[in-house]
Amino acid sequence: MPVFTFEKITPPVRRGPLPPIEKKQRGVIVQILDRFVEARVKRSLREEKGVIARPQPKPPQPE
Repeated sequence: MPVFTFEKITPPVRRGPLPPIEKKQRGVIVQILDRFVEARVKRSLREEKGVIARPQPKPPQPE
């Protein structure tokens, strides 16, 4: 005979409309990863076309 018995407790029934889900601002790490992915996709597209282009150095900006 088991010492403990567990009853299944059902969650409470929600009544009324669900509150709107707020969109959270994306984290900084996710934004940085997106930039890396974009750069990699651009690079792979250039390599597929057979063009190996190097980015032009930016001219110095006055301070």
